[in-house]
Amino acid sequence: MANVAFTIPSRLAQVTRPSTNAADARIRVIQMYRDWYRSAPEIVSQYYLDASPTQLRHAIRLRFEANRHVTDVRAIDVLLLKSRQEYQETMNMWKQPDHIYGIMLQPRERPQRTFLQKFYEGRDEEAITPAASGV
Repeated sequence: MANVAFTIPSRLAQVTRPSTNAADARIRVIQMYRDWYRSAPEIVSQYYLDASPTQLRHAIRLRFEANRHVTDVRAIDVLLLKSRQEYQETMNMWKQPDHIYGIMLQPRERPQRTFLQKFYEGRDEEAITPAASGV
């Protein structure tokens, strides 16, 4: 237990506030990206991941790039809130390594299907897909 990092849960907590305009939202997104990017080596060492910080940073970049098209300030605020929550849970070690592998390092790359295509197949895969894929 010598390498276990104990944290104060409220250390990373921030007051939730709406962005005033698009420029403010952009600044907040860049700050969130920097927080994730800078903490990649710490995440890899805390969770004993079989990935390098560079690989984790690439996965983080892909996550942020996936939402690059979002321009609505309210939608950006929701994404920031979710990202801040994930960041706090990750840094406080409230996750298992499987969460990091499944959620961050193995992005879901499924072709988009319409409702009717899913209906004809007889199942809704998104409803039965587990959050973490395991190792």
